[in-house]
Amino acid sequence: MGKISIIVAIDLNRAIGFGGDQLAYISADLRHFKETTQGHTVVMGRKTADALPKGYLPNRRNIVVTRSSSWRCRADEIKNATVEIAHSVGEVIELCQADEQVFIIGGAEIYRAFLPLAHELHITQIDFRFPKADTFFDEIDPDDWAEVARSQTFTDEKSGLQFHFAHFVRR
Repeated sequence: MGKISIIVAIDLNRAIGFGGDQLAYISADLRHFKETTQGHTVVMGRKTADALPKGYLPNRRNIVVTRSSSWRCRADEIKNATVEIAHSVGEVIELCQADEQVFIIGGAEIYRAFLPLAHELHITQIDFRFPKADTFFDEIDPDDWAEVARSQTFTDEKSGLQFHFAHFVRR
């Protein structure tokens, strides 16, 4: 298996969600996510898959991690949808043996499970503290991670939120 990368948008408190949804929808972040993950395998938890409008992401191999043996993705009936189901981290690793790069796209439990295995982090840092958040990304330990790139600060036209993209690699 090749490189495991985590891609996530976090606020200044490492918050990633509230009530099962993202904290903000920033157009440039969504474009960055699409450009970065397109053509690769994406791994997500069941709740994340259920939150996707079509139940999968096009032009990517989708793997959904769930404990349920009966869960079915809405994409099951969509022609040309590539959605596979795994029940553990080990099963994901087995499914991805031939992949050069795998992106972990959430949610919190999936991030937590794959963080010790990840080679790099692609973080959209939102320069704001959301007052309502109930889901958080783990602490990024500087002894484990080195920031190797950081974009300029951008401002989202719709929300006015400022953000930047940061890329970390494991030390």
